[in-house]
Amino acid sequence: MQKKKMKWLIAGAMLVALCMSKPASSEGTSPKWSVDEFMKDREGTFVIQEVKEKSPWVYNKKRANKRFAPQSTFKIANALIGLQTGAVKDEYDIKYWDGVKREIDNWNKDHTLGSGMRDSVVWYYQAMARDIGEERMAHWIKAIHYGNQDISGGIDQFWLSSTLRISPVEQVHFLKQLYEESLPFDLSVMRTVKRMMIQEEEKHTTLYGKTGSGSGIGWYAGFIKHENKTYIFTTNIEGTGLEAKEITYRILKKYHLVEASV
Repeated sequence: MQKKKMKWLIAGAMLVALCMSKPASSEGTSPKWSVDEFMKDREGTFVIQEVKEKSPWVYNKKRANKRFAPQSTFKIANALIGLQTGAVKDEYDIKYWDGVKREIDNWNKDHTLGSGMRDSVVWYYQAMARDIGEERMAHWIKAIHYGNQDISGGIDQFWLSSTLRISPVEQVHFLKQLYEESLPFDLSVMRTVKRMMIQEEEKHTTLYGKTGSGSGIGWYAGFIKHENKTYIFTTNIEGTGLEAKEITYRILKKYHLVEASV
């Protein structure tokens, strides 16, 4: 009897130790996120979801579920629609600079779909949206359930502090579908856009992302593949896209998901 009791005590101790060793997540796949230190004196939200988890972890739920203009994060959806409809052939499709001097020097030259994504060239993606046209754009925005689906603000303006709105939680859902290649686009189209989103490649990590800025709102949205896990994330703050990107890097660095700084 004494031996049997001892076996039960040992088994119980092992079970407790096993439970304590698991990450603090309902799915057992993510760290226990804490980002308060990065949002000091700033209104913002951070949403992150490991692809195998059923729901995201959210900092500041009220803001995470509020819809904002997507600004240049919409270039992701715009590129998908442009490629699917044939408005552009591939990531190397050139549009020629019209000679109009714009506020960012890097915009004042010819660009491709890929370089337009990388340098966030608004005029390139505006021209492509006009080539897509309102009817086809509305069809695809509805097909992918993108935010409030309202493009009434003008075919080359609706995502820029205008009528289209999407929440940070909805951004994560959209990007998760892109990562999993479950959106209603051709496989080659989704893989091309994902390739254009790559921002950092390290030995064990690939970071995909896109900034967005306008009307005092900053976005950084994307996904990160680290070893055998992938996390979908969105940061939305009062500030700029570059500030949102910096905050995201600092969070990812804290949890050893990236090594480099911005």
